Amino acid sequence: MSDDTPLQGQRLVVVGAGSHTGRAIAKAASAAGATVVLAGPDPRKLEWTAGELSGPSEVHALDLSDERSIAGLAGPLGRFDHLVSTAAMPANGPLRDLDAADVRRAFSAKVIGPLLLAKHLAGQVSEHGSFTFFSGVAAWRPAPARTVMATTNGALAFLVQALAVEIAPIRVNAVSPGIVDTGAWDGLGADKEAFLRGVAERNPARRVGSQEDLVKAVFYAIDNPYVTGTVLHVDGGGRLA
Repeated sequence: MSDDTPLQGQRLVVVGAGSHTGRAIAKAASAAGATVVLAGPDPRKLEWTAGELSGPSEVHALDLSDERSIAGLAGPLGRFDHLVSTAAMPANGPLRDLDAADVRRAFSAKVIGPLLLAKHLAGQVSEHGSFTFFSGVAAWRPAPARTVMATTNGALAFLVQALAVEIAPIRVNAVSPGIVDTGAWDGLGADKEAFLRGVAERNPARRVGSQEDLVKAVFYAIDNPYVTGTVLHVDGGGRLA
């Protein structure tokens, strides 16, 4: 990011900072001069992220499925400027095989957790602060065995509109990635290259996304004071193809 980034001297909370995308956002924000608060369920992964940052950071364990954990973050967190949550716990699979507990965890990460983050932390956001949550292209292009993913991502898109009205003037937005090479597809092994090439051939943008694409979208949502209640689609047009 450029030297004139609005994150200089800001305090940014990254929920899901132990994940591929959360770590990329935290690193970019730290390089831009922010103090980064790393939150998530696995302190070991958070400490790993903290070790890669160039500026000051804090680590806080957080379980989005537990309201007491979310409420407990408020005290040690104090005042902050922006919060970004990349949290997700997908419950993929055929409808007949879905487990109710997995479905509840998926909603906790994508819908209930963000709602409770706003409930307990909105009062600590600075005057020009914001919340940015991660939705996903599955809401706009549902597919077999992705019913829960489509539903949770779609619910989050409507949640940010409702929160933008309820907690105004705090801004609330969502970033909706398409297929992005964050490292999440590495499990495909030798098939990964062919998969990503096929995605690029179908996308109107004729490419797959990168972590930098997502970081730019998050920074835009944080920086633009006239954007709220909005979903930023970072999918190369994949939802249209």
